[in-house]
Amino acid sequence: MNDAHFHLVVTHLPIVGVLVGFLVLLSGYIIKSPQVKTTALGIFIFSALTAIAAFYTGEGAEQIVENLPGISETLIHNHEELAELFFTMMLVLGGASLLTLFLQFKKFPFVKHAFGLVLLLSISCIIISKYVGTTGGEITHIEIRNDANVIQLDSNHDSLDD
Repeated sequence: MNDAHFHLVVTHLPIVGVLVGFLVLLSGYIIKSPQVKTTALGIFIFSALTAIAAFYTGEGAEQIVENLPGISETLIHNHEELAELFFTMMLVLGGASLLTLFLQFKKFPFVKHAFGLVLLLSISCIIISKYVGTTGGEITHIEIRNDANVIQLDSNHDSLDD
């Protein structure tokens, strides 16, 4: 397994994890279960840890793919910028989840506000994860790029000229 493969494996964990954590937290609110909400905090903490792995494997993946044919430095740069934002937001979410877990353990009365903050942070992370995942996929998957139809038309046009 090379660095690019490892990066692809671990990058899906925080993206899926933050979505699952959000759904678990939301269901904890709906059924009014502190245990379910605590489980969501654990999922967010785990997702933040996997975001660390995803972020720090990105450079090795870039070294492998940047010299492949059809790979755009602009696409890599766009992905890196969004990955930095997602990484930061996931660390904030993980830290807020850890703090909320502590507040819940100590039975502070304002813990409900901390859960609300975690819920809002998770929504922000989900939105950013959509963009970081898409820009990462666009690096090597030309079929999902916005210009995929243009590329297809250009290649069809070239073959008609032959």
